[in-house]
Parts: sequence; C-alpha cells; structure tokens
Amino acid sequence: MPAVSSTNFKRAADATARKERAVQRTIDRTDKRNGKAKKSKAMQAGAREYPAPPFPKQHLKKPGVEADLKLAPMYDAPHYKGSEKLLGKVALITGADSGIGRAVAVLFAREGADVAVAYLNEHEDAEETRRAVEAEGRNCITIAGDVSDPRFCKRAVDMTISRLGKIDILVNNAAFQEHVNKFEDLSDAHFDLTLKTNLYGYFYMAKAAVPHMKRGSAIVMTGSVTGLMGNSHLLDYSLTKGGIHAFTRSLATHLVDRGIRVNAVAPGPVWTPLNPADKDAKMVSQFGGDVPMKRPAQPEEIAPAYVFLAAPSCSSYITGEILPIIGGYSGG
Repeated sequence: MPAVSSTNFKRAADATARKERAVQRTIDRTDKRNGKAKKSKAMQAGAREYPAPPFPKQHLKKPGVEADLKLAPMYDAPHYKGSEKLLGKVALITGADSGIGRAVAVLFAREGADVAVAYLNEHEDAEETRRAVEAEGRNCITIAGDVSDPRFCKRAVDMTISRLGKIDILVNNAAFQEHVNKFEDLSDAHFDLTLKTNLYGYFYMAKAAVPHMKRGSAIVMTGSVTGLMGNSHLLDYSLTKGGIHAFTRSLATHLVDRGIRVNAVAPGPVWTPLNPADKDAKMVSQFGGDVPMKRPAQPEEIAPAYVFLAAPSCSSYITGEILPIIGGYSGG
C-alpha cells in the first residue's frame, strides 16, 4: 500500500469539513423558512374532526361534572357500528358517569351488553350515561358510592348480579387526580386519597367480582401514560397508574387457570372532566397540545380499545397486556 502523507490527510479533512458546512447551510436555510411557517395543525385521522387547543378556560370543582364542561366530550361514536361482540354479556364499569367510562358503556351496549354504571356522586352525569345506554336498546342500572370502600364494591357487584343476572366484564376505571407543584405540597391526606381510590378501589372491585366470573370473562383496567413514563406534577397519580399496570400483569397470570383475562388500557391525554377538575383554567386551555397529534383524545377514540380487550372474539389470546393510546408520544 503506497504511503499517504499528512498533507493529503489534511486536504481530505478540509474537504470533509467543507461538505459539512454545505450541508449545514442547507439546513440553516430550511430552519429559517420553517421558523416563519405556521404552527402545525392537530392531526385528524378519525371518522370526524376532533377539537384541538385552545379550549375554553375552565376549572371544575371535584369530582368534576361533565355536564358543567363548556366543551362537551365526544362519547357517542356515531360512526362506530356494533356487531354483537358482547351480545348477552353484563359489564360493571366504575367511573362510568362521564369521560372514558361513559364512552365505554355506550360502545359495550352497542355491542350487545347490559351495563351497570358505578360512580361517586355525579348523579346528573350518571343519568345521562343511563339514557345513552338504554338508547342502544340495552339495560342499565346506576350505583352511587365510593370504590375505596370494600363494602360498596361488594354491593355494586351484588346489585349488578341481582338486577342484570350476572357479571362477565369488570372495567376498573374510576380515578382521583390532583397535581402538586412541589413535592412538599403532597400531603398525607392527598396521597392517601389517591391511593385509596386508584389502587384500593381497583383491588376491592376485582376481589368482589372475580368469585362470580366464569371462564371467558374479562377485566379491563384503566392505566395511564403517566404510569409508563411518569409525570413531574402527578407523583402520586403516576405511582398508582404504574401500580395498576403491575396489578394487571400479576392478576392476569393468577387468573389464567380460571379462564379470566385481565388487561389494561393506558391512555394519554383525554378530554374528560378529570383534568379540568385538576389543572387551572389556563393550563386546561392548552390540554393535550404537547403530544405529536397536537390535541387530546376524545373518549370515543379510546373506548374501542376496551371493546377489543373485553370481547373474546377479538382478544381471546391476550392477557396481562398494557395497551398505550397516547397520541404518538414516544418519550423523545
């Protein structure tokens, strides 16, 4: 091999540097052009167009009543056609008065299920869910109470069985969320309320339901992107959602021999009363704008995942899974 002088190496290096600068100049020009470009629009890939920030500036009192929202969440999924995936089944859904729970109740009914709606004390919202389920031609009962109380969870299951005949599907969905700006602001009472609602509630409801569930039954939990990636202002909430994911995987393994599947949906931002009852009005107006799709999901966009995980015809070989629906966010 012929010798190569240091001068040749220098010339080659200088040539490469010139190439680098040429590429850089091209990108600098595109950066300048892009800096003047309009902000990208929210992604619309559904059957109808969904709202994007800015939303009305609004802060709701806990627990958050959907009827009070100036921008009503979209839950009725008019383009979703049922095909009897859940025909003859009975579902108990917690937190079904509004938001994701209401949308799930409607689609379950459209697929042929009767529905028990468990909720805290948002009576007006629960009645709206009942009307929506009955409009699909299915039976619906409403049950008010606190899922952190094991006695209520047993009563909810007992009422579902006595009024609707059985329980085939449990959707653990009720949740409490309240941010903190500093770790020191997270009081024992706040922490306790979050864990009691989000973890104890899921455990108590599953414990009450499982003895009555037969082979082919299903449990679907509502997790969260915060349980996958954390959230700097939702420390306790993220902890509980990560716990729900672990509980899902563990309970699924435990119930395999009994033929009961257990899975979870982990949504990103969804337009429901939960966040307007947490964040201040200014933050609510920009809710969901930081994900790649530039908008939060509407409940009707999340609900089909619950149908998929509940229906044996769709997911008989799926258990112990966490299904993220997070608007394209990858953590990058």
